[in-house]
Amino acid sequence: MRVIFLFCCLFFSRSNFAQKITGVVKNESGEVLPYASITIKNSTIGASTNTNGKYSLVLEPGRYTLVCQLVGYSKLEKAITVNQNDLELDFILLELKLAMKEVVIKQGQDPALQIIKNAIKKRTYYSNQVQNFSCGVYTKDLIKLGNLPSKIFGQKIETNDRKNMGLDSNGKGIVYLSESISKVYVQQPDKFKLEVMSSRVSGSDGFGFSFPTFISLYKNNVTLFTERFNPRGFISPIADGAMGYYQYKYLGSFYEDGKEVNSIRVTPRRKYEPLFTGILNITETDWRIHSFDLFVTKTAQLEIADTLQITQLYVPVEADIWRIKNQMIHFSFNQLMIKAAGNFVSVYSNYNLHPIFPKKFFDKVLISYDTAVNKRSKTYWDSIRPITLAPEENRDYLVKDSIQKENKAAAAAQKNPDSLRKKQGKIALLQILIGGINRTHYSKKNSFRWGIKPLLTNLQYNSVEGLAPNLEFYYSKNLPKIKTILQIEPTIRYGFSNTHWNAFANIRLRTRDLDTDKKLKRESWYFSGGKRVTQFNRENPITPLANSISTIWGAKNYMKIYENWFGSIGFSKRYESGLNWSIFTLYEDRIPLANTTTFTLFKKDTVNFTPNFPYEKITGPITRHQAVQISFDISIKPGQKYIQFPRTKVPIGSKYPTFSFNYTKGIPDILGSDADFDKWKFTIRDDKNLKILGLLKYKIGVGGFIQSKKVTIPDYHHFNGNRFLAASDYVNSFQLAKYYAYSNTNFFFTWGHVEHHFNGLLTNKIPFLKKLNWNLVGGSNAFYVNKTNCYIEVFGGIENIFKLFRVDLVTGFAYGQQSHTAIRIGTGGLLGGSIRRNRNNSV
Repeated sequence: MRVIFLFCCLFFSRSNFAQKITGVVKNESGEVLPYASITIKNSTIGASTNTNGKYSLVLEPGRYTLVCQLVGYSKLEKAITVNQNDLELDFILLELKLAMKEVVIKQGQDPALQIIKNAIKKRTYYSNQVQNFSCGVYTKDLIKLGNLPSKIFGQKIETNDRKNMGLDSNGKGIVYLSESISKVYVQQPDKFKLEVMSSRVSGSDGFGFSFPTFISLYKNNVTLFTERFNPRGFISPIADGAMGYYQYKYLGSFYEDGKEVNSIRVTPRRKYEPLFTGILNITETDWRIHSFDLFVTKTAQLEIADTLQITQLYVPVEADIWRIKNQMIHFSFNQLMIKAAGNFVSVYSNYNLHPIFPKKFFDKVLISYDTAVNKRSKTYWDSIRPITLAPEENRDYLVKDSIQKENKAAAAAQKNPDSLRKKQGKIALLQILIGGINRTHYSKKNSFRWGIKPLLTNLQYNSVEGLAPNLEFYYSKNLPKIKTILQIEPTIRYGFSNTHWNAFANIRLRTRDLDTDKKLKRESWYFSGGKRVTQFNRENPITPLANSISTIWGAKNYMKIYENWFGSIGFSKRYESGLNWSIFTLYEDRIPLANTTTFTLFKKDTVNFTPNFPYEKITGPITRHQAVQISFDISIKPGQKYIQFPRTKVPIGSKYPTFSFNYTKGIPDILGSDADFDKWKFTIRDDKNLKILGLLKYKIGVGGFIQSKKVTIPDYHHFNGNRFLAASDYVNSFQLAKYYAYSNTNFFFTWGHVEHHFNGLLTNKIPFLKKLNWNLVGGSNAFYVNKTNCYIEVFGGIENIFKLFRVDLVTGFAYGQQSHTAIRIGTGGLLGGSIRRNRNNSV
């Protein structure tokens, strides 16, 4: 603390002798020029103009030469002397006058082609030229709405919500504004670390986006800000094979500091390819990038946004070494009657090309936030930011920060638990049916959360229970003394046809280590018990909703279930290394169930009903029996990386696949257990983004029974089948396979799932599909148990339909059977690809 105090004293005492340089940058017509670069000559220290063309610099007394640059304009230098008074200095930049030099044209080729060829040859050299470096980064992110409708998807946006968002009556205004000061460290070929020292978000205590995008055209494939804009990335205009994708036109050249710079227009040869359009400036003789102004649109397979523009300006840092000085990413969005635009500006400074990194400096933490990252004062930000705030940005901070303070004060003033409880309002019966109930019990010493999940969404119908409502509750309480969260989830279920009651509860104690000085550790204890209904395949391949529809509509009662009194204890632990392990012990008293109803919408369909047991594998219902088993799981994803927030760590993935191993043992003669078996399985799964070639997903596994003296059908190995039009999990199931026909207790079996998302590859050449941005997907699923128990299916389809759906044509081949072809409809694409099914052990 004493060191920090001394630093602050030195910082502010030094600032007393510094003077402010301010000004405006305009063009010849008097129009202001946003995001122009202002730097001190022979350094990377400087600032950038804001949206109104204004800049501000703080310099100590002395003589300086300020350099003003902007892509498309001639560089301008001005010498100044800083004394004890503030100084105002404006710049007027002239548009570049490109000169057409005499060139030798070979066979009618544009002279740009030879320049690009030379730049391509130097691409790898400049990409790897600097082995290590560090630099400071200031980022400012701004998102503005130009229009917001009163309703979105039927959901009304209240006036107070608009006001809190900072919008006027027309739905216009700033909805997001943030700034951050960071330090970046890079070591070739792939070491990276970002330290966020300070961050500010208008009207929030959040941390903002603090990942500076070092967008480099020296890479063959360019990711713009996030893969969400296009998972395939975009092909650089100087990529190794770029000349097959782009057309180049020489516009002329200009001179800057005695160096000739060639200006080249790049345009895609074909639409609907992930390609840039715009201006690329390349220096003569050394063929490096000087600057560029490029953009992509929907016709370049851009997702989410309508237009994405990137501008970069490079400056010399050392002899023959240039680095990025300013970068601006601009996007525009106009869909669903929502108009939005945003700017993400980065200013890089204080490059150190010869840093000495301590041993183990580059660890698993890619991004770390200082513990005081969002605690900086307004004075601090006014003294350090290199881009002057525009009046509307100042106003946004002032208004939203004031609202935030008022809300905090109001929350702090409401210390009376009775008033907080009253503020939640009364419970309505309709909530239990549709929306569910989520409440907080406020108390000075005993606060907790509780709720009831909506009854209608948990209502199902099956041939055993008939109409079967599930009433699910939850209770959650934080236990700060032991850093643990207690969660209790009771469930009550009733079958109106078989008149059976079932009730059980899950209890979880979840511990998270929030000490930032320690490695991430997460532990959980699980306790469950009661009476429940369970699918014979505990991976629950059949959803209750799908089974309810198929049973009522066509008497296709695919779901096979049994009742069981059960008790289980489990423990799981997760490590920062990416290692996870768990151990569970389960006791079940398994009770057979029979069909009790044949109700369907059409009586003629009753012939389709099948017995309530896996008739494909066994000839009759199971007999009542007991089973005790213990299961051990371990998985690891090597190379896991993290974001370190002030009080927690968040994993952000790894380039390696996930390896998983399970061992389950049936233990005989304990609590009457009839089970006696040992089985295992090992899986490898991963998603590999192959960029321009698409996304490859796979999951492969092997397993078997070491011994199977006493095994009943619930403990068989089951392959997840599917008999519905709705697709099941694509990389965890077989879209046309029967549910239990291939279940087994063999010594060895293997399986695999693979699918490839082309993400626009190939379909960008099909007129109808490329305009809709629908993409191809294809793959195969297969398993092998023995010569007579094997199966393979292949599928191909279209995804990203309305950004949400996919449709596949699947053909399956099983030993001794004719091939079968069917349609499957599922989720896939920009939004649909993020949807995951929720699984548990109850029906």
